[in-house]
Amino acid sequence: MPRDANESPHLADDHPLAQLLEEYAPVCSLERGAIVRGVIVQIEPTALIVDVGAKCEGVVPERELERLDPQLLASLKPGDEIDVCVLNPDGPRGEIVLSILRAQQAQDWCRARALKESREIVELEVESSNRGGLLVRIGGLRGFVPASQLDPSRGIPRISDPTCREALAQLVGTRVQLVVIEADQDRNRLILSERAALARQREEASKQILATLQEGDVRKGKVRNLTHFGAFIDLGGLDGLLHLSEISWQPVEHPADVLQIGQEVEVLILSVDREQRQIALSMKRLEPDPWMTVGERYRVGQLVQARITRLTKWGAFARIVGDEAIEGLIHISELDDRKINHPSEVVQPGDVVTLRVVRLEPERHRMGLSLRQALGAADLESGSPSPLPPSGGRLSSTLGEALQE
Repeated sequence: MPRDANESPHLADDHPLAQLLEEYAPVCSLERGAIVRGVIVQIEPTALIVDVGAKCEGVVPERELERLDPQLLASLKPGDEIDVCVLNPDGPRGEIVLSILRAQQAQDWCRARALKESREIVELEVESSNRGGLLVRIGGLRGFVPASQLDPSRGIPRISDPTCREALAQLVGTRVQLVVIEADQDRNRLILSERAALARQREEASKQILATLQEGDVRKGKVRNLTHFGAFIDLGGLDGLLHLSEISWQPVEHPADVLQIGQEVEVLILSVDREQRQIALSMKRLEPDPWMTVGERYRVGQLVQARITRLTKWGAFARIVGDEAIEGLIHISELDDRKINHPSEVVQPGDVVTLRVVRLEPERHRMGLSLRQALGAADLESGSPSPLPPSGGRLSSTLGEALQE
């Protein structure tokens, strides 16, 4: 019978048969791979029935139940809410096929990605090891910690070393603090690092230390690295630079001559640049300044033995033998009676010469010396001061100008 032209096309949807089909047909709008929250309706030996809010109930099949953690399976009961993954929204018998494991895995990957973004430190137990590193778990995911990403202080040999595998095996069962550095679900790659966790800890500690450090503070630290220009001192998460010139009042050719990596030292905070995160340190300034008592040991006119340390265009510097913390300047005019163009015409670094003290400025760490005014070794042995020649006043003035330079 033809439909009345005035009849609405939607009236067919109100037919009782259409309503039954809509209510009971095993077709739902769930997408394959979707993670949904459902309620356990029934637990059977071969299946778990879950209400996922669709027009039909979902089923977790027996093969899935066999792979579940027995403790988790035993804890489930009707009425519990549980996350499941839709494997097939329209199974062989019209049922919705669900997976608890896939849902857990998706959640674990979500957590792993979040950990990577936040750089949060997690403490995990080492489950096993292989020749290249350690295996840990984040939920149901297996993660890998390469040997190269372990704390260097553990002393793990290179993987090419036959003893590496044995060293890694000794860490099985221990707990290690790690940071996720790669979480690629498509490639099933979950990589973690202990080195990154240590760097993260140092970063957090450095922020706290930097906020509290003040110039003039005295702190303890450990020598972390040595270079030709100084030593880096770990102040508990933040490094400060101990310049070569601030190690000792005595001359130091290289920090390794005085310090060792790992050695604990006490340092004075000279300056703190919070924007650049730079800290200048000193060890020598925690010791008495030998220049403060130089007037008790030396006087103008006294003869001393000194070793030439360096040459400049205006003169030569020399350290007093046996009192190497004291370095003085021999102005070029005080090297020889004749006119010379460069100090190298008279002395060379390393030469030990007899000199006369012609100027003392302890408060400015300055001493003027003269080679041409020095008398014989007998005067030095007697220790008696010798009077300055008539030109002493003019020479002192000349040395003062040189020292100002």
